[in-house]
Amino acid sequence: MALRIQQERVDATAYGQGLANAFEAAVKASGGQVVRHEHTNDKAVDFNALLTAIKATNPEAIFFGGYDAQAGPMARQMKLLGMNAKLMGGETMNSAKFIELAGPAAEGNIASTPGAALESRPGGKAFAAKYKTRYNQDIGLYTPYFYDGVMVIAAAMKAANSTDPKAFAPAIAKLSFEGVFGTIEFNEFGDLKNPKTTLFKVEKGTWVPVKTFSG
Repeated sequence: MALRIQQERVDATAYGQGLANAFEAAVKASGGQVVRHEHTNDKAVDFNALLTAIKATNPEAIFFGGYDAQAGPMARQMKLLGMNAKLMGGETMNSAKFIELAGPAAEGNIASTPGAALESRPGGKAFAAKYKTRYNQDIGLYTPYFYDGVMVIAAAMKAANSTDPKAFAPAIAKLSFEGVFGTIEFNEFGDLKNPKTTLFKVEKGTWVPVKTFSG
């Protein structure tokens, strides 16, 4: 049976629009059914009227292309309305803030994040521990990506023996760099070779990696 999805996006952000549209296309390509497509904004916190209308379509899941500040209250209000659908989102929902705002309603909800789960990488746990020691806080979602990005640029500068972007930028395309998230290489279009995406699920108040997909 095709998965019945309620699609909802944040229409005030380019991130929300792009993510929601890409998700809808993927669902349809896989034979799933998008039963409704709604809009909200990135400042809303009261979704009761919208969720009441959505509940009538009896979706199996609701995909929200937005941020934790809205996803948290939305998950809580879904639970209060007696909705059994799972809330799904992208990496901006995969945060401690979402769990804090959603409370017990966070359980079982799902978010995707680019890359392999940090704890599954050879140096991932050590990187997170060093970060915690130095900054006295848990590692942020984008921290390893920024770190790897800076190190890739530094490696390109060394390879080109120059800090001039015109000199070191071409070197980036030729690099094979071992970063926190594994081997970083780029194809002829400037995209990552062998990109990965990991699904996370909230279990006992913590985001837990469920499965990593390649390609």
